[in-house]
Amino acid sequence: MTHATKCVLFDLDGTLVDTAPDLGGAANRVRADLGLPPLPLSQYRPVASAGARGLLGVALGIGLDDAEWPQRHDAFLDYYRGHLADESVLFPGMAELLTTLERNGIPWGVVTNKPGWLTTPLMQQLDLSTRAACVVSGDDVATPKPAPDSILLACSRISLQPSDCVYVGDDKRDIDAGRAAGLRTIAVRWGYLGSNGAIETWQADEIADTPADLIALLARPAVAARA
Repeated sequence: MTHATKCVLFDLDGTLVDTAPDLGGAANRVRADLGLPPLPLSQYRPVASAGARGLLGVALGIGLDDAEWPQRHDAFLDYYRGHLADESVLFPGMAELLTTLERNGIPWGVVTNKPGWLTTPLMQQLDLSTRAACVVSGDDVATPKPAPDSILLACSRISLQPSDCVYVGDDKRDIDAGRAAGLRTIAVRWGYLGSNGAIETWQADEIADTPADLIALLARPAVAARA
């Protein structure tokens, strides 16, 4: 790898770490409390990046305006907080990617909409917290992604200009935030993707199919400036 990239910032859920099994497990626990059978992980995976709103929408068909939302939401978060890393792991190939960055002296960090009280223990339990150059959670800023605030805060914390950094994500809001902050953006296909339309329409600077592809993209200069 060359030093074309000075820092790589990752979205957390669906990009760096596959948290869907534990998020889905928490949603199924809420279903179990109501005497309902579990749903397969395949139904939860596409909405895993949307947090409780997406997961409980699939699990129970409820939203923020439903009377039972506060109770089910609290139950979901209580269970998830106690089972953050039962099955959550780095996506295949991401461990090698992080090691490659570190060996080349390129810092990496995390910018997520997940609240800090969940992000911090998850990073600790996965032994990532001491390796990351910075971790910015959704509640560290007034306006999280797709606003650029959290990404700009990460750049400030690592004392680099946005143009020196890359933001990698699996959701259109990641790409929107990265573009608004002035970073080179890379969308990844291995994440949750959700209901954001085709990844090709997100206007990312580049798309990576696998972590190996991402390593190759990071090793070369950015593509020509976008219009």
